[in-house]
Amino acid sequence: MWSSFLNGARHRQVFALALPMVLSNITVPLLGLVDTIVIGHLEHAYYLGGVAVGATIISLIFWLLGFLRMSTTGLAAQAVGAGDGERLLQVLARGLLLAWGLALAILLLQQPLMDLAFWLVGGSSEVQLYGREYVTVRIWSAPAALTNLVLLGWLLGNQNARAPMWLLILGNGANILLDIWFVLGLGWQVKGAAAASVVADYLAMALGAWLVWRTLQAKGLMPSAGFWQRTLHLVAFKRLLGLNRDIFIRALCLQLCFAFMTFQGARLGDEVLAANAVLMNFLMFISFGLDGFAYAVEAMVGKAAGERNRSGFRLACGLNLFWGGVVALLFTLVFALAGEPLIGLITDIPAVRTQASLYLPWLVLMPLAACWCFILDGIFIGTTRGREMRDMMLLSTAGVFFPVWWLAQELGNHGLWLAMLCFMLARGLTLGWAWWRLDRRQGFITTT
Repeated sequence: MWSSFLNGARHRQVFALALPMVLSNITVPLLGLVDTIVIGHLEHAYYLGGVAVGATIISLIFWLLGFLRMSTTGLAAQAVGAGDGERLLQVLARGLLLAWGLALAILLLQQPLMDLAFWLVGGSSEVQLYGREYVTVRIWSAPAALTNLVLLGWLLGNQNARAPMWLLILGNGANILLDIWFVLGLGWQVKGAAAASVVADYLAMALGAWLVWRTLQAKGLMPSAGFWQRTLHLVAFKRLLGLNRDIFIRALCLQLCFAFMTFQGARLGDEVLAANAVLMNFLMFISFGLDGFAYAVEAMVGKAAGERNRSGFRLACGLNLFWGGVVALLFTLVFALAGEPLIGLITDIPAVRTQASLYLPWLVLMPLAACWCFILDGIFIGTTRGREMRDMMLLSTAGVFFPVWWLAQELGNHGLWLAMLCFMLARGLTLGWAWWRLDRRQGFITTT
């Protein structure tokens, strides 16, 4: 085990998967950062607050459906490890059908979903107004955004990190350029930021479909006789739906905590809300940077599970946990040394800069507390252990985040950030305990 860990080729294998995803994932919070910079330089804080609330609502809807990517990655990687081409094709087909059905439901139910979300948000009338403007436009990207989740997960499950990298870079790069053009060039303000995201999502979907088609051709995968009958059989969907149910509950808890940060911040005033929007962009940089290694471990352990390779599974876990810790330390140093200038880059509103600087120390501590849960999430996703992920997330949310906030709410916004820090740490500890318990009893890779 140790000789394999010290083998440079093994580390290069990790980076071959992780580095493209790290580079492309950084463009996701970079997009949010540009949104915040462009809107943050308008004359009023409520523009920034409206985009923050609107983007949080869209993220809450779309990220709740992040199981489309996660389950697709794990199941596709296991099919690759097992050398089962038809199963690999079925994973793609079932994922796309589910994504399109969910997108249709979102579009049909958009008005009640929006009313419920803004009733929960609160905040000033101006924040409500501009938040609704953002959501009304952005919701129409649902078909493309959900399709992209499936395409991204399937490509990554095929041990191909370069194709997802180009998919994310094109989508988010186009979004950034369109954001600047629509908001600053055309003067569309909040609606311009939302429209840029819609156009970019459909551009990314077109590229993703082409990349998947190329992969199918390279592997010689085409539906055989009776393929759709086997794929659409109700029993065949049972495992996918069960796995997605567990990941959905896990995502619901996670997004509930993130949304609570924004919504509760809105009740503390527009300046606090805007400051939290700035700092949440930093948290997104942490999340998506570490998620590069989480994606890598998903693909590696999923393949090991398909091959029934226990030593390969443990090696993949160890390598990615090591590099996740290294990257977390780098993030901590960056925020400790350059946090104030970064805040100044994002917004020039004095009250927002003052508030963001006040809560910056929480972001300095966050990477080292949070890095372990990202990599452990990837291990459970790659082995399609949805139930354990669900249970540990429920425990961290109901047993840590909300109790800590309740006890510390007199601290105001500091209490919110304390709850988030404890929540991230609890996720890592509980998943680590679940890993140890499973490994003692039966091992991760016995389930198909």
